[in-house]
Amino acid sequence: MIQKQQSMTFSPFMQIYDIVVPKDNMLRKINELVDFSFVYEELKGNYCHDNGRNAVDPIRMFKYLLLKTIHDLSDVDIVGAF
Repeated sequence: MIQKQQSMTFSPFMQIYDIVVPKDNMLRKINELVDFSFVYEELKGNYCHDNGRNAVDPIRMFKYLLLKTIHDLSDVDIVGAF
């Protein structure tokens, strides 16, 4: 069952992200420039809307795949990073 992520709980340490990750970081720019909501529209036919377990947010999964492609990472690398 697909559900759009309603809200996101951020860590109380989010200010560290702003200190450690440069403002001109490529991934920051991608996140600011790209509207990832198209993923829901593309995948809505692949999910059951009224039964089954809740799916991981498809945008999160799409971003994992994008990250794997950009940085040539394996599945193990992605899982280990998160």
